[in-house]
Amino acid sequence: MIDRRFVLATLAGLTSFGVLKWLGLSRAEAATDKFEVEKTPEEWKRQLSPEQYYILREAGTERPFSSPLNHEKRKGTFACAGCDLPLYSSDTKFDSGTGWPSFYQALPNALVEKSDGSFMMVRTETLCHRCGGHLGHVFNDGPKPTGLRYCMNGLALSFKPAENAPS
Repeated sequence: MIDRRFVLATLAGLTSFGVLKWLGLSRAEAATDKFEVEKTPEEWKRQLSPEQYYILREAGTERPFSSPLNHEKRKGTFACAGCDLPLYSSDTKFDSGTGWPSFYQALPNALVEKSDGSFMMVRTETLCHRCGGHLGHVFNDGPKPTGLRYCMNGLALSFKPAENAPS
C-alpha cells in the first residue's frame, strides 16, 4: 500500500523541480546567493558543453564510470570547469568505487555547501564558491584523515597537471 505522505512528498519534489526548470533557473541561480562569477544562462551555454551545462547549472549528474578523470593519477589540481577556481589537490583524490572522481578534502575557500532534499533524501550539495556551479555531493563515509567523500561529477571539473610533474 502506498503511503499518502510519500505520494505528496514526491509530487512536491517533482513540482518544485519542474517549476525551476520551467522558469529556466538552475538550483544555484534560484538561490539567493550571489557569486563572484555570474552569467546569464545564454552566456553559460556558449561557454559550456550541453552536458557540462546540465551538471554545473542544472544540478545534473553524469553517468557513473563515464569520466576520464576517474583514471587521472598525475599530480596536479582539479578546478571548476565553469570558472577555473582550484577545488581539489590530486593528493586528496581516491578511488571510492562509486564511479565518480572522489576526494577526501577540498582546498580552502573552494566550496559552498547546501542542503539538497531532492530524490526523497537529504544530502549535502557542493557548489563552486566562485560561480555557484553544481559539482556533486559530500558524504561522511570517506577515508581518513577527514572521513569525508566529495563525490564529484567529472564534467564539472578540469585537471591542471603540476608543472615538472612526471606524466
